[in-house]
Order: sequence, then C-alpha cells, then structure tokens
Amino acid sequence: MKDKTSLLAYASLIGTIIGAGVFGIPYVMSRSGILFSLFYFLILGGVALFLHLAFGEIVLRTKEKHRLIGYAQKYLGKKAKILITFSTLFGTIGALLAYIILGGDFLKIIFPVPLSTFQLSLILWAILSFFVLLGIKSIGWLEFFMNIGFLIAIFLVFLFSLPKVEISNFILADLKNFVLPYGVILFSLIGWNAVPEIEGFLKNKKNLKKVIVRAILICIIFYFLFGMIISGVTGRNTAPEAFRGLVGILGTKIMILGGIFGLLAVSTSFLILASYLKNALIFDYNFSYFPAFLVACFSPLILFLMGIREFISVVAVVGSLVGLLEGIAITFIYKKAKKLGDRTPEYSLRIPISLIYLTIIILSLGTITHFLQYFS
Repeated sequence: MKDKTSLLAYASLIGTIIGAGVFGIPYVMSRSGILFSLFYFLILGGVALFLHLAFGEIVLRTKEKHRLIGYAQKYLGKKAKILITFSTLFGTIGALLAYIILGGDFLKIIFPVPLSTFQLSLILWAILSFFVLLGIKSIGWLEFFMNIGFLIAIFLVFLFSLPKVEISNFILADLKNFVLPYGVILFSLIGWNAVPEIEGFLKNKKNLKKVIVRAILICIIFYFLFGMIISGVTGRNTAPEAFRGLVGILGTKIMILGGIFGLLAVSTSFLILASYLKNALIFDYNFSYFPAFLVACFSPLILFLMGIREFISVVAVVGSLVGLLEGIAITFIYKKAKKLGDRTPEYSLRIPISLIYLTIIILSLGTITHFLQYFS
C-alpha cells in the first residue's frame, strides 16, 4: 500500500470497531443460532456501513472540524447537541462499565489467585482510575500496538480453537432468542466516532470511502467467523465473556496469552475513554478537574457496585440505545449537510430517501423490541 496514511486509517477504524463487543458475539450466537445471527449481521452490517459512510460525508462536507456533538449543534441545533451529549455520556459510561466487568475476567485467567472476579475488577478499576486522576498525555500509540497484539492473540485463539469445533455444538435457530443478538451485534459495529480522526490524517481524502467500506466488511466477517468458531467449540457452555469457557479446552498457556493482551486492550481503552470523558466535562461544560474525574471514573463504578455486572446485558442495552440515538442523529445531520454543507466532499452517497427512513425504522423497531423482551 503506497499511502501509509491509508494503512493507519484501516488499523484505527478496525481497532475502534473491534473492542469489548467481540466477546459477547459467541454467546449470543450459541443461544440464538447461526441463521438469526447471520440475519442480524447482514441487516445491522448494512445499517452500520451506511451510518459510517454518511458520517464520513458529513465530515467531508464541513470546513470546520467537529465531533458528533459539534456536527449535531451545527446542523440540528442546541437540542440535538443535548441529546447527543446524553448519548455520549451514556455510551462512554456504559463502555467503561463493560471494561471493568471484562477486566476482572481477564485478571482471573492470568492470575489464579484466591480472589473473585468482582474483587479483581475493583483492583483494576482502582489502578486505572489512579492514572486517570494523574492525567495522561496520550497513549494513542500504545492503544495502536495493543490493538495489534490483541487481534493477534484472538487470531491465535481462533487458530487453536478451529480443530476442536464440533458440528453438534451448532444451533441453526432458536426463535425464543431471536432478539438476543440485536444489541450486542449493534454495539460491536459502532465505530463512527473514529471517522473524523481518520479523515484528519488521510493524505488522500478520496480514500475515506474505501477505508470505511473495507474496514466494516472485515469486521463483519471477522465477528461472524469468531462467533462460529468459539460457539462451535463450547456450544451451550459458551460463556458471556467468550474466553472463560475456553480455558479448560485450549489449555492455560494460550488462554493466558489471550488474557494478557485482552487485559491490556481493556486497560488502554478504559484510560482513553475515561480521560476523554473527563476532558470533555472540563473543556465543554466547565467542570473543575476533580469533579470531572469523579464523574468519569466513579459513574461506572457505582453501576458496577449496584450489581450491574452482566456483560451481555450491558453491551446490549448500550448498543441498542446509543445505536438508536446516534444513528438517527447521523441520518438527520446527513440530510442537512447535503443542503447546508460548506465544502465539496470527495465522495457523495446517492442514497434514496426511502433507505434513510428504513434505517431509522430498523433502529427504532430493533431497540423497542429488544427492550420489551429485556424488561419482560
């Protein structure tokens, strides 16, 4: 690849999309079945592809550099900014909570100490929060290399799991769990916050569309194969956090390797997200330093201590609500930017208005159905 910035763009977008959500996919696939999971990957994959491309065009049509909150205010007004601010807070705190839950599981795999995953999660939270309090300049480079290591570790787990797949472990479809994959898969495909970043360092802006399309397709294929392989090994015993159920099958050494890179990936992501939220409160809402730190780090801890510790439920609820709010916001911003944008974009989507409304309907129906089943 001649343009090195395109390579970095692929790595950044794929690294942003493939995160905590990957660990929930084998579980929902083992419960709902291959056919229903494939259905959601195709439908939600198409929705995610459109939203990422639409956001890319919004960025290219606007001279000023913003993030989703800024674009919402510019094209939709202050009320939309408030809505997206809520979505950002909810989504960030929810993701931090998911990282706390996962961190304890990874530590339990790495260190066979007489402590529960709950206690290990609290220890990890305390250590990471201390670094957030001290302040970090930038660990973007560390996040980049940790994501590479994390993907290599998952690939090794994938490779060692493949010979142990049993056809009898696969389920084609389970109607009573039809809605289960919706929130988890949508959560796993959200990565549009990285689009302004990769547009900023792409040397040739025309490559943005190609990067988005290929990155989304790579992630969808990877997710589906990963879910197939892991659920094919552990079947109905597939754990909600994926790795835990593999320890007795793949052996300690390979799982410790996966646990180490998983822990590092979760830790760096926690530091970046918590610091991002802390700084957003300081610079955008005039919080003083310590209250901003308390909101960023103690909000997910309070939820964790309240007993919200089911990984699948957390990512499903966060994915459903954030996907709905931000997805609808992107579609309306996209429509406004088509008319009011102040820059000629390097690409322009030719999307019929019916497809835009179909996207809104899919997100709305999916979220409503998911919540009705979840709280029934």
